[in-house]
Amino acid sequence: MVRRIAVQAGDITLQYFDESGMDRSRYEIKSDGSPLTLADTEAEHFIVQELSRLLPDVPVIGEESMARGEAVSISGYDYFWLVDPLDGTIQFKNGDPEYTVNIALVHQGVPVLGVVYAPALGELYAGCGTGTALRWLQKTDKERSIKTRKPPHAGLTVVSSKSHGDEARLDQFLSSHKVARRMTVGSSLKICWVAAGKADLYPRFGQTSEWDTAAADAVLRAAGGVVEDMDGRPLVYGSDGRAFRNPEFIARARDLALA
Repeated sequence: MVRRIAVQAGDITLQYFDESGMDRSRYEIKSDGSPLTLADTEAEHFIVQELSRLLPDVPVIGEESMARGEAVSISGYDYFWLVDPLDGTIQFKNGDPEYTVNIALVHQGVPVLGVVYAPALGELYAGCGTGTALRWLQKTDKERSIKTRKPPHAGLTVVSSKSHGDEARLDQFLSSHKVARRMTVGSSLKICWVAAGKADLYPRFGQTSEWDTAAADAVLRAAGGVVEDMDGRPLVYGSDGRAFRNPEFIARARDLALA
């Protein structure tokens, strides 16, 4: 059901996606400097509506509603949804297909279900609990189980952001590790690539919000990995006083030991 909601929300975004890029008149800039399009707002409206029908008593936290000041209280709730209707808006407005729809169900701070859908790529990742993760390709309508890989002897494959982050700190961090390859990709696909064994490590130095990571975090946990802060603690979602902001973090396979 959540997969269907993500795919249908993705179809909404595709109505606005243009590989040649988006004219400046078709988006606005939010107070945090990030772009906002009709695709964001319409997709979020659809997702919130459908999730509220699915589980009427579970609150939904959406990026765009939060940006408008429409805060939803999660106090007293064991479960809540975290939604980013269009993660990677910079990629989206530039005509880059590496953007995603993110939907996560959080239980007592832990993302227990997550769906990440890349509409323009026709690629979906899903994870539930601690042992079921999959990747689905629209063009073949086939899905397969995914899991993190053991670190190769030749060195690590590291994935990082296309448009955000602190390159100097990233270089310094990686200098103490054997790195064979570095890649960049937009949106929460970075964490999904670690989950699928396409990459080994994703260090993030810089600001992110919980709706950016929760869905992919659920996928990675189910695939045998972890997203943890710089002290080695798994990320906790919905903590009081953080305004749904993440600390700096590292996404990795559990088999990868970091000094």
